[in-house]
Amino acid sequence: MRPPVGVPALSRRSRILLIAGGIGLVVLITGSRLLETYVNWLWFGEVGFRQVFTTALTTRLVLLVAVGLLVGGALALNLWLAFRGRPVFVPVAGPDDPVARYRTAIVARLRLVGIGLPVVVGLLAGLAGQGEWQTVQMFLHGTEFGVLDPQFNRDIGFYSFDLPFYRMVLDWLFVAVVVSFIAALVTHYIFGGIRLAGRGGQLAGPARVQLALMAGTFVLLKAVAYYLDRFGLLFSERNELFTGATYTDVNAVLPGKLILLSIAVFCAAAFFVGAVVRNLQLPAIAIVLMVLSSILVGAAWPAVLEQFSVKPNANQKEAPYIEHNIAATRQAYGLTEDKVSYVDYQGTTRASAQELQRDTTTIPNIRLLDPSVLAKTFTQQQQRRNFYGFPEKLDVDRYTIDGQTRDYVVAVREINTNGLAENQRNWINRHLIYTHGNGFVAAPANTINSAVTENESQGGYPVYTVSDSTQQGDIKVDQPRTYYGELVTDYAIVGTDPGQAPREYDSDTAQFTYDGKGGVDISNPWRRAVFSTFYRERNILFSGAVGDHSKIIFNRDPRDRVEAVAPWLTVDGDPYPAVVDGKILWIVDGYTTLERYPYAQRTSLQDATEDTLVGVAGQPNRLISYIRNSVKATVDAYDGTVTLYGIDESDPVLKTWMGVFPGTVKPNSEVSDELRAHFRYPEDLFKVQRKLLSRYHVSNPGEFFSTVSFWDVPSDPTKETAATQTTASQQPPYYILAGDPNDSSKAQFQLTSAVVSLRREFLSAFVSASSEPDSYGKITVRRLPSDTQTPGPQQVQTQFTTSTRVSSELNLLRQQQTSVTYGNLLTLPVAGGLLYVEPVYIERRQESSFPQLNKVLVSYGGRIGYQPTLARALEEVFGAGAGESSTDPGEGGTEAPTTTPPTTTTPPPAGTAPDLDQAVQDISAALAAVKDAQSRGDFEALGKAYADLEAASRRYEEARAGGSTTPPTTTGPEPSPTPGG
Repeated sequence: MRPPVGVPALSRRSRILLIAGGIGLVVLITGSRLLETYVNWLWFGEVGFRQVFTTALTTRLVLLVAVGLLVGGALALNLWLAFRGRPVFVPVAGPDDPVARYRTAIVARLRLVGIGLPVVVGLLAGLAGQGEWQTVQMFLHGTEFGVLDPQFNRDIGFYSFDLPFYRMVLDWLFVAVVVSFIAALVTHYIFGGIRLAGRGGQLAGPARVQLALMAGTFVLLKAVAYYLDRFGLLFSERNELFTGATYTDVNAVLPGKLILLSIAVFCAAAFFVGAVVRNLQLPAIAIVLMVLSSILVGAAWPAVLEQFSVKPNANQKEAPYIEHNIAATRQAYGLTEDKVSYVDYQGTTRASAQELQRDTTTIPNIRLLDPSVLAKTFTQQQQRRNFYGFPEKLDVDRYTIDGQTRDYVVAVREINTNGLAENQRNWINRHLIYTHGNGFVAAPANTINSAVTENESQGGYPVYTVSDSTQQGDIKVDQPRTYYGELVTDYAIVGTDPGQAPREYDSDTAQFTYDGKGGVDISNPWRRAVFSTFYRERNILFSGAVGDHSKIIFNRDPRDRVEAVAPWLTVDGDPYPAVVDGKILWIVDGYTTLERYPYAQRTSLQDATEDTLVGVAGQPNRLISYIRNSVKATVDAYDGTVTLYGIDESDPVLKTWMGVFPGTVKPNSEVSDELRAHFRYPEDLFKVQRKLLSRYHVSNPGEFFSTVSFWDVPSDPTKETAATQTTASQQPPYYILAGDPNDSSKAQFQLTSAVVSLRREFLSAFVSASSEPDSYGKITVRRLPSDTQTPGPQQVQTQFTTSTRVSSELNLLRQQQTSVTYGNLLTLPVAGGLLYVEPVYIERRQESSFPQLNKVLVSYGGRIGYQPTLARALEEVFGAGAGESSTDPGEGGTEAPTTTPPTTTTPPPAGTAPDLDQAVQDISAALAAVKDAQSRGDFEALGKAYADLEAASRRYEEARAGGSTTPPTTTGPEPSPTPGG
């Protein structure tokens, strides 16, 4: 018989080429990673958080080695045992026996296979395992919660810090055993220890012993898994209504796990005995026993109990477990009684002008400026240069000026190198000249400019206070230049050598040289070569402008900086700027989260925080069951300094990470009073809590099971997507300065949201979270009576848009190439009821146009006001004098441009006074003339008709004011008992 042909030997030259190619491939793969690691090491040193970098890197390396040795070592050991126990003589099936070919090839490359394969597999396993570094550190530094679970009476810290680590170790042990078992099986087959020829095949003694021992080890690990599965039942999602162990889990699955654990131990012993006594019958019986018991005990019995015992009596059977879920969810999401108070609120529909005049906190501070609409307005009016810009969404904060606290729409005039003109986009301009923003821009949120010139209206725009390098506004800034912000994406090279003139653009008459501590030093050729390679830009290495005093500033987004120095935090999607002690600081909220908290409801972080708000970073698509706003971070807009403050020092998760990275988080006591005055209750946390409160305001298990009292987050009525209720169409919460729920004489800066009935649009409650230092984080839920039907945001918006007067005027605007945008619909508790206020913006359909506040819509108890100013809109709803407490500029208002139709565009109902009747007739005649001129395209006639319409409207207002002292009821149709429903 001809022996099998071996693999042809490689020539010396071929071997050298292969080795060189392998080394080159490794350099290509690892070189960029090593370069990135070195650059990160430099950056972490710049911000003073190198401990975070080294701790994380060391933990990753240790895990890579440990997991690699576990998996690769187990594989190598079993390959060696299988090869060592091979039969001396192995018959060959024929000259074309494929197994013989493989056997010859392996023998010829024995070291390559025996060493190379375990090394490769171990390296791949280590690379996968090093990502679990946070699990290891949380296990090593875990703290106790001081709260016991209701089933096993173990501290929550066991489930949060210990159990994930045990699971991780067990998973890698499973991987090591399975990989080793497969490798040993294949090795025994190739080298003849397992032969399929003949009746029933043949199994050599060494192969039987090795495979039986490994199978027994696997089953023993399965027994450990059954033990840990018992604790995992507290995260069960068997019942769609709530998370946590159910009646079936506790009374069927839990005992079943103990039974399966015992059977697994018995089966593992059977495999070990079978390896010794050389009898496969016992292991075979063990396998059959495990399969049958898994089916009967693990699946069939729980299904029978669920179907025939639990479901017919679910409201009673699940009641204790629903109680556990409610208590754990409130605890995990910060919704306990000490943090959330419920107040019954009547939601009255009648109030007098005198009651509004007595309101000195909410009415004067009604916000007319929508930060999500006015970015274009800020840009056009305050941009100054094309390379400056403002974020897509502005922010709201409060400041005390001349003893008066008001909320402001705020923004930083940032550098935006993407806005450079075509002839400005060279390397020097992008990275050496246009390096920084300039100025802090703010506008009182309750104030609009009502100045009118002879030629055109200038009203409807913010009243700015600006502090930059050329001027100081009401909010003083010592250093208005900003190198770190939300818009900047490019790196900047700053600093000049002695004798060189400043080169950074500062204004048309002055240049600037950065003197802050931000940036990585690139004064030596080695550093310049590193960054030149990293950015693939040779100019960094060869430009004469980069000298001995140069630094490179990168990673400039405040959110990215906080995420980098605190990788254990989940960062809020909306950083905001604040002026604190003369410095512009970016304030970033950080959350500690857990994926598994016993019995706490699991929530999708992405779904809970997604709404119609644009310009905000989205949260990752992962499930959480615990969240705390434990950290407030600040990023200095000038020098990039990152500071972390632990504001919830009782949080066990924060304590754990402070143990991992000692000294990186400053205590709450180090927060200055001025900084604390600018802390806002974070939006993403509020959105998560709002979603949970819609269900977990219910305390009774039976009521919870019926879901009859559940609420919903309303859809955003101002967006077209609101027609279909999805998480993306949810109405965002709003920051307002309004009356304190516990002391109406005091204004409180708060984050608020309305909530509606389950799958209905009637208002159920109004939720607000305080941002005041003395009551920070206190949530107040004003619950409306369940036996009334109070219109919610969507229904109020329907009243607005279906009002004949409102719709006709807005339609005329749209016909004149004007876009109409509804601002945020604010819900405000006023005079025992709910006042809705919505600004209406107009914008010419031109490239350089920007939004202008045109009218204000007001609704209270079904009565609608629609006027150029808030004061006049309030008076239209409540009567004369109602707008006196408003800070609105008054009758001057925000007059529309002269090319737009005047205020009243539909004939009001006829009155009893002759002058009033005549004015109504004149309005009707003018409207007919407008329509006729539009149809004929006669612009001269159209202008005259508009003038007649404006004059008739003015005569009507004068006649109505002089002929009646009773307040009007509504400008739209009378609301039905179930508006919008």
